[in-house]
Amino acid sequence: MALVLADRVKDTTTTTGTGVVTLSGTPPTGFQSFAVIGNGNTTFYTIADQGGANWEVGIGTYSTTGPTLARTTVLASSNSGSLVSFTAGTKTVFVT
Repeated sequence: MALVLADRVKDTTTTTGTGVVTLSGTPPTGFQSFAVIGNGNTTFYTIADQGGANWEVGIGTYSTTGPTLARTTVLASSNSGSLVSFTAGTKTVFVT
């Protein structure tokens, strides 16, 4: 497992709660998918709620199964540095 950084990696999720995030697997036009991180590798991520003020920055582990991003370590968040319990709606997920 390596720490991998890449430019212009972006996706969305509708996952709720504090668990593993399931990514849509379809990046917006002009962006790369999280697949460039590589299965089992870690990366810095940001999740931002498109409909509100909730956000989270951390280190996550990418899996091609799903695809998913496990929120391994929270570095900062709108929840005083703890995991954010995201509610329904679309969230933007990107490599920081």
